[in-house]
Amino acid sequence: MLVEKHDSQVPGTMAELIQLRGVARKTANVILGNAFEAPGIPVDTHVGRLSRRLGLTVWTNPVKVERDLMSLIPEKDWTMFGHRLIYHGRQVCHSRKPLCDACAFVRMCPQVGVKVTPSKETTSLPALEAPEAEAG
Repeated sequence: MLVEKHDSQVPGTMAELIQLRGVARKTANVILGNAFEAPGIPVDTHVGRLSRRLGLTVWTNPVKVERDLMSLIPEKDWTMFGHRLIYHGRQVCHSRKPLCDACAFVRMCPQVGVKVTPSKETTSLPALEAPEAEAG
């Protein structure tokens, strides 16, 4: 379909992207935000879970979560907000056993649905490395 209908070019609209096999709103938002700099919030399992834990939404439906977040987050920050929640969900705020002891947001997080059990030792997170600058 990409070759025939779009002359081998990735379409630049949500409506066109979701017509492609295997592309739903999450993937379309990632493509639009990264390839076309069109703001969108990709809602995957991590974004949904963290949005509920942070009290930003009560919904489990990704479209409803996306709409709630879009009403709270400035449009210019949508794409990176989604990426940051995904990263935080993978590294810190795991579904079954979040590392609240190591979380930078623990003091402001309402921890909706989290059963907090203090650990015997503080958990440490892997160090974040800055991406290397490309040679010009």
